[in-house]
Amino acid sequence: MESSHVDPRILKYIESIEQFKQDRYDTSFSTEPSDESDQLGLAIQELGTLLESRRRERQQIDSITQSINAGLLLDDVLEKVYGSFHELIPYNRIGFSLIEDGDTVRAHWAKTDQPDLQLGRDYAASLAGSSLQTIIETGRPRIIDDLVRYLEHKPTSESTRLIVEEGIRSSLTCPLIANGNPVGFMFFSSIRPYAYTDVHVDTFQKIAAQLSIIVEKGQLVSELAERQKAIEQQNETLRSLNEIKDKFLGIAAHDLRSPLSNIQLAAAMLSKSPVELDEDERKFLVGDIDRQTRYMLTLIDDLLDVSQIESGYLELHMEQFSLSQFLGDAVHRHANLAISKNMQVHLSEVPDSAICADPLRLRQVIDNLLSNAVKYSQPGSSITVWAEEKKAEWKISVQDEGPGIRPEDKERLFKYFGRLSTRPTGGEKSTGLGLAISRRIVEAHNGQIGVESEPGKGSTFWFTVSADLAKACP
Repeated sequence: MESSHVDPRILKYIESIEQFKQDRYDTSFSTEPSDESDQLGLAIQELGTLLESRRRERQQIDSITQSINAGLLLDDVLEKVYGSFHELIPYNRIGFSLIEDGDTVRAHWAKTDQPDLQLGRDYAASLAGSSLQTIIETGRPRIIDDLVRYLEHKPTSESTRLIVEEGIRSSLTCPLIANGNPVGFMFFSSIRPYAYTDVHVDTFQKIAAQLSIIVEKGQLVSELAERQKAIEQQNETLRSLNEIKDKFLGIAAHDLRSPLSNIQLAAAMLSKSPVELDEDERKFLVGDIDRQTRYMLTLIDDLLDVSQIESGYLELHMEQFSLSQFLGDAVHRHANLAISKNMQVHLSEVPDSAICADPLRLRQVIDNLLSNAVKYSQPGSSITVWAEEKKAEWKISVQDEGPGIRPEDKERLFKYFGRLSTRPTGGEKSTGLGLAISRRIVEAHNGQIGVESEPGKGSTFWFTVSADLAKACP
């Protein structure tokens, strides 16, 4: 047949089909078919529209897949889904839920352009016996055209009630099944009823299949990122422990060696004939041995505490006891020690109340604060201890009239080996561990510890313990 006898419409149809091969689907023919050729043209035009829709759909999926391959985390992927699918699906809201332990559906992510998000992260419900179980079993998306009417028939559906309160009126639920395993659900929702009536379910089955793979990859990327983060944190902890270990060795080589040398020297002098030492010299040497051994015992106890704390074996033996008696005993112990420096330790009136804590561990804290107050305060000054109840907790304070603490010292005050630039007024020794240990003990009681101080105006160290006996001693 010669081309002059060919219907020009047929030639145009052939040209359009050739364009289809190049992913170009913008065809436009007569909308008023008068014969079979016109009907063929309209069919080709509808095919072009469908192919263009599929092309856009494929581009959107490919774009998100590329994002996954670029290493985006799961939440980043979901954000991209929310911003990318408007041309394919009508929605005002997208929600994503994961299936956990085979029988729990937990909301993981949601985003909406409406004012209030009611059904958000961590909402959970059982999968067994629910309508979602049917969706997973059939593998087919579910459309609810009118959520208000659906809620009237199922008033016990908490998830439906929440999204209706958000203003949502219709929904499309896509099951996500990757490699034959249920992953979760993607929920597309609209504020318009019947928004998904004209949607082809087969199209969404293909989208859901692609989304399943994308979400599974995104979840794997997120899990790998979390594991990497955990490994980095573990490495940082190991580095910190290694630094503490090195400092321990330094203390063993220096802080213990010096007092042992002093003890050895004093013992050698005491072993001489009594004629060569008078009574005052002998008393001094005996007193020095006592001071050095006390320091070494304190240091060894502190090192053992640090080792126990950093190894995660700090155990608390909680019991109820009188706060006023506890503080009274502590003040009495340190008042006797303060006499040698002509200092006074006072206890303000404390309500006769019970607290629940580990009394031995808490004694370490109050003893450390009081001994530091005596150690760094000038002779003739006073130290005051008091307790006050604030918001279901007791705040216990130790105030001194010492030199105060410089701002640069505050930053390292509660860290291991955080010795101050201020020196003890009586030449006492410090391990640099007491406040750091006290911080860990207080935090183990779910309390806080801190200091209020200005140079030249003294310091007030404080810590808190729970005043709720039922909560502290369950």
